[in-house]
Amino acid sequence: MTNVKDIRADFPILDCDYVYFDNAATSQRPVQVMDAITKFYKESNANPLRGLYDWSVDATEKYENARHTVAGFIGAEKDSEIIFTRNTTESINLVAYTYGLDNISEGDEIVISVMEHHSNILPWQMVAAKKGAKLIYMEPLEDGTITEEEYKSKITDKTKLVAIGHVSNVMGITNPVKEIAEYAHSKGSVVLVDGAQSAPHMKVDVKDLDADFFAFSGHKLLGPMGIGALYVKNSIMEKMNPFLRGGEMIEYVTRQDATYAELPHKFEAGTVNAAGAVGLEAAINYIENLGFDFIMEREEKLTKMLMEEMKKMPYIKIYGSDDSSKHCGIVTFTMDGVHPHDVSSVLNEDHVCIRAGHHCAQPLMQFIGAGSTVRASLYFYNTEEEVGVFLDKLKGVRKVMGYGA
Repeated sequence: MTNVKDIRADFPILDCDYVYFDNAATSQRPVQVMDAITKFYKESNANPLRGLYDWSVDATEKYENARHTVAGFIGAEKDSEIIFTRNTTESINLVAYTYGLDNISEGDEIVISVMEHHSNILPWQMVAAKKGAKLIYMEPLEDGTITEEEYKSKITDKTKLVAIGHVSNVMGITNPVKEIAEYAHSKGSVVLVDGAQSAPHMKVDVKDLDADFFAFSGHKLLGPMGIGALYVKNSIMEKMNPFLRGGEMIEYVTRQDATYAELPHKFEAGTVNAAGAVGLEAAINYIENLGFDFIMEREEKLTKMLMEEMKKMPYIKIYGSDDSSKHCGIVTFTMDGVHPHDVSSVLNEDHVCIRAGHHCAQPLMQFIGAGSTVRASLYFYNTEEEVGVFLDKLKGVRKVMGYGA
């Protein structure tokens, strides 16, 4: 199914006069995902992993089937390398509190980029502060590119962990994570990849990237909120301590001690989000049915159309590459004389939904010299007509704010 009109019929929320260009924050959900969640609650609602009766066994099977689907989606070798979490943020914190605090020592270095989302900065600030380690920042060129010279100058024998976003949520640039991982490993470092912005838009193969950790969220790729996944190489996960302790993550408990469940269950304490996992599986199935070739082609076409017209507006500054194919559907910009929040508010009056602010990336905002920016982010279900509406309404913002054009 590659007819956009038919695709949009799967997204009831889009059957209105709103233009939704905030897909980098969260995507919309097709009926197939909502139906899968509803069906779980109607037919299989029981606590997985805990009961021997039919409903619980069925819930467990559906939960583990979802894990298998996630593993295949990102190219993991084993289902046991997938830990279900709430989102990318929780996944990165899990790594920071378990692997980070146990393996990083005073004088060690943690390397990240200045383009990272706060979720991939604050956990490492915490680890560095607690352990007496040093946080090192890779800095990009103006178009967002992290050069080979840059990452090789920042990753050294002192580096114990590199945390890098696969795709920047502001610049839209795809970082050279495979090359960075190869070099980091040669220096004895492990590598965490924040895949929140890449997993919805491109085929990911964690084995090819050779990532030690890979995190992504369901809600950015058509799935429900409150479910995410963390890939961890089995050889590393075996040495990690639990992040949360309580029900279901144990094997045996005495008054004074406990042994933990097998991988990955020792990292999934308490009642799990089985319905969320089922919804995530349905979202992945939907994406794989469309195919990433189609998704990328749609996004590149719409982004090119958007950027070509925006470049004709002398009062608009676009951040990142001039090449629209390097934006992954994300176009971040500022408008001369108009605060980004005002741009967003004026467009909202015309039922155009875009993001304005620092995008949880304040170090990057400081680096590019902008307190805040406007971000339009596209997905495959957006249309050429919507791009046209956005451009038309964007041209009218300055007039509303008292400028002649």
